[in-house]
Amino acid sequence: MQECMQKNQLVTVEIEDMGAGGEGIGKVNGCALFIKDAIIGDVVEARIMKMKKNYGYAKLLNILTPSMARQNARCPEARRCGGCQIQEMAYEEQLAFKKAKVKNSLLRLGGVPEDLLDTVMEDIVGMEEPFRYRNKAQYPVGRDREGRLTAGFYAGRTHQIISLPEMDCALGAKENREILQVVLSFMEEYGIQPYDEETHSGLVRHILIRKGFRTGEIMVCLVINGAAIPNSSVLAERLCRIPGMTSVTYSINRERTNVIMGGDIRTVWGQDYITDLIGDIRYRISPLSFFQVNPVQTEKLYGAALEFAGLTGKETVWDLYCGIGTISLFLAQRAGRVYGVEIVPQAIEDAKKNATLNEITNASFYVGKAEEVLPDQYAKYGVSADVIVVDPPRKGCEQIVLETMVRMQPERIVYVSCDPATLGRDVKYLRENGYELTRVRPVDMFPQTVHVETVVLLSKLKSDKHIEVELEMGELDRN
Repeated sequence: MQECMQKNQLVTVEIEDMGAGGEGIGKVNGCALFIKDAIIGDVVEARIMKMKKNYGYAKLLNILTPSMARQNARCPEARRCGGCQIQEMAYEEQLAFKKAKVKNSLLRLGGVPEDLLDTVMEDIVGMEEPFRYRNKAQYPVGRDREGRLTAGFYAGRTHQIISLPEMDCALGAKENREILQVVLSFMEEYGIQPYDEETHSGLVRHILIRKGFRTGEIMVCLVINGAAIPNSSVLAERLCRIPGMTSVTYSINRERTNVIMGGDIRTVWGQDYITDLIGDIRYRISPLSFFQVNPVQTEKLYGAALEFAGLTGKETVWDLYCGIGTISLFLAQRAGRVYGVEIVPQAIEDAKKNATLNEITNASFYVGKAEEVLPDQYAKYGVSADVIVVDPPRKGCEQIVLETMVRMQPERIVYVSCDPATLGRDVKYLRENGYELTRVRPVDMFPQTVHVETVVLLSKLKSDKHIEVELEMGELDRN
């Protein structure tokens, strides 16, 4: 470091890159500075808040020269909320940033040669309308500084609620605002108190809203610190006036915890689930179900997984981290047999019901950790797989899962990733153990945020000639 910078020092910074959390990154005196709300191309004035040896954090004060990619945020609370870290960046630039993020992770962490990446990397799949895409929202309930009932989102890095009834989240379903107003009005009228996490008192903790975009069905589930909701039939009657209302439930959570949902779900009115479709598959979604929050892009994501799997109707497929069977049932349409593995028992129950709902008989499901079920099935029964599909959480695949996949020697591994860094790490292991990267397709599941999902295809190494043919076939598929 040429010259030591101090806390509270004012600096002028040109933003050259962006961090994992959407912070702008620029360099001053050889030190990287992370600056929230700055985007690539901005020249900003900032105040240094914290310095380490080779990097620091600064607060944006003024945008001296705005980036060509800068635009006005649709939501007036975008900066304070923090849920949309890059809403002030033009959408085409968001897509370019995310594609570069995936490529850099595969290059730096995955050790994939750049010339190979240039061959296998496809364009990112964006949205025509990158707003109003979320089919699920969870709103904390509390009181504002004036003591009024409120519900909304927590401001970034705080537990201060940004009130939604007065503003409208640009990512959520249009019905959400009306639902919150109905619930808060009901609570006010009947003297029902919001939960206070400091005193562990009050009843209503959160309001969960889910909507089936294809079916129009809506679910409202109140998370409560108690056994029941007083006058719940009145609330249900009011909510039922909203078109599409299908399910009104409550979830009992009496624990001192940051976990939102409790395991005990009670039905007030209607069903205890809603349904929605991805492609031709109908899914049953309960309050506790994991279901991708962007159904429009989910169809494209799972369509890519199905395309990369290259199924002909004869293959045995293992789908690890299968959730409620979303990808499994997509694959079952073209596979000989599909086996899904998921740690959450309720999700597996939903997966079995979803298979029945769609009259799919060639899919079976196991409850357990992927890192335990797959090695156990391989060791005890010598199970085989032509194709293995993995859709792990952000931490990526456990090492034993990767090792077992390699031992099982499937022809193809389709990896659906929600974190480019762990994708890079796991691709590195698989490339070092007999597989080569043959296709990469990023999908923008979360516009206005820094998150990106990616589907990659790894093919079992045979010979250089075979790999060349598969790369050429992938190129033909794209043209």
